[in-house]
Amino acid sequence: MNILIADDHPVVRQGLRQMLASESDLAVAAEARNGHEVLELSQSIDWDVAVLDYNMPGRTGLELVKELRQRFPGRPVLILSMYPEERYALRALKAGAAGYITKESAPGELVSAIRKVARGGKYVSATLGERLAQELGGDNERPVHELLSDREYQIMWMIASGRTVGEVAGQLFLSPNTISTYRARILRKMNMKSNAELMHYAIAHHLVD
Repeated sequence: MNILIADDHPVVRQGLRQMLASESDLAVAAEARNGHEVLELSQSIDWDVAVLDYNMPGRTGLELVKELRQRFPGRPVLILSMYPEERYALRALKAGAAGYITKESAPGELVSAIRKVARGGKYVSATLGERLAQELGGDNERPVHELLSDREYQIMWMIASGRTVGEVAGQLFLSPNTISTYRARILRKMNMKSNAELMHYAIAHHLVD
């Protein structure tokens, strides 16, 4: 089974390659450093499952999930992320990902996840499975943060976690002006006026610790 892996950190890619090399039925077909390379490689190599970092230069993992699902509807995409499952996994699955795994859970869980999604299944933890069931079965009004786009939610979460505009810009490979524009849009959508309000909301809704 050929795996396309994508992460902007060489050490992470090397670790994934070494881990998958120990499995007789799995092989790394190609490595991508950013969203642009993912899209290029996806069209030029033979791959069965893509394993993408949530946050990379260029397009985010969720943007890539949506595009790969459109271009290759029969091929599953897994998100491998440093972000907590309870904060991002639902968005990943709604975007079309076949599963969401935190980097703390790798490597054994990742191998199992790859094999499961390759067979057409979904890979979620028991905790996430319960949340999905609650969401599908509930008639509650959507919380206001669910109105944000994936990128807006990511930036909202980072600001609510205490990061400055400059820190967010550096981590997302965007300019501070772009982050400031997103921040203004987020505050407008959520009917708030300050970072302090974002933090209070995020804590109240268990989006940050």
